[in-house]
Amino acid sequence: MKWRRRVAVIGTGQTEHTRKRDDVSQQELVREAARRALADAEMTPGDIDAVVLANMELFEGRALPELWCAEGAAGAGKPVLKIATGGTSGTSGAIAGALQVASGMFDTVLVVGFEKQSEGQTAAGMALTDPMWDRHVASAAIGNFALSISQYMAERGVTQEQAAKVAVKARRNAARNPYAHLQQPGLTVEQVLASSVLAWPIHMLEMCPTSDGACALVYAAEEVARRRCPRPAWVRAAATRHDHPYIGDLDRRLVTMRTLRDAAREAYAQAGVTEPLEQFDVAEIYEPVSYAELAWYEALGFCKEGEAGRLIEDGVTAMDGQLPVNPSGGVLSTNPIGASGVIRTAEAALQLHGKGGQRQVPGARLALVTGYGVYAWSDVLILSSDPG
Repeated sequence: MKWRRRVAVIGTGQTEHTRKRDDVSQQELVREAARRALADAEMTPGDIDAVVLANMELFEGRALPELWCAEGAAGAGKPVLKIATGGTSGTSGAIAGALQVASGMFDTVLVVGFEKQSEGQTAAGMALTDPMWDRHVASAAIGNFALSISQYMAERGVTQEQAAKVAVKARRNAARNPYAHLQQPGLTVEQVLASSVLAWPIHMLEMCPTSDGACALVYAAEEVARRRCPRPAWVRAAATRHDHPYIGDLDRRLVTMRTLRDAAREAYAQAGVTEPLEQFDVAEIYEPVSYAELAWYEALGFCKEGEAGRLIEDGVTAMDGQLPVNPSGGVLSTNPIGASGVIRTAEAALQLHGKGGQRQVPGARLALVTGYGVYAWSDVLILSSDPG
């Protein structure tokens, strides 16, 4: 993809994520994240040209939340775009905001993803599928994931212990992140495997939580970015792919995961990435369940088919490994759905800004971001300290 002009993330902000935020409305939650992102970028609401909101309203049972939440994101009297693409809402919003700046439409765009899952019923929303073609998988994320995971385990030889290690890594990383929902520094593989089975082989501690929270980031065109930010996180690539509307048609979904493979292939070509495990310094990938992270290792080219288990066994993706994956704790630790993809993008930018605190990866200069929707929707972004 040929970009008309360069664009960078120059500020990020997020709320503390938790099971329930009864103390704020949706708009107040949005405002909290937006204010923090603007403060990080040393900007005011008047410096923002347009706003992109990402939210999966179906999961909250409210229609058109942008009509009252936009004001909380400094959107009064400005162009506001709402994005809703399921689990990829946040990364789709991040891509939309970047393209608005890259196209020359605006010099600055504020992207805010948010969700108050405590006020809705995600499983009910996901069960609103075709009564004929999707009836055998209309069991929300857990049931249809379990079917795909069983196929993946059979073909790739991944073990329950290896998947449990992914969950342990995520929750221990989250303990370094003051905004993360589930912070469990002492979690063990034994505890994960002893937790309740939701749908074999998924255990309770291997699944993402339902979270309330919001995350925001500020995009700026090159001239503004260089003037306002000492270490801009330049967007070097963006790609998105969607698959069949009927999830029952996606046989061997985790094994093939063709949308993620194809989106990654395009993004890698845009950014000149040929050896992802060697070239990326950090990755923030969207893993709603522990087994998904292992499948994504293969789809993203971190290893050969069937070698994902070895990566987690050898600590390759740990904080002190060759390629730290999800220093933030990932979706396994924090999942306000409309914000989850924005969190991935903001956390990657935070690494390049050098503001990661206890979760900072030393010397991070090239970061990978992915988004995932349960119907095999995939987004990929690449951020870099080098504008290219």
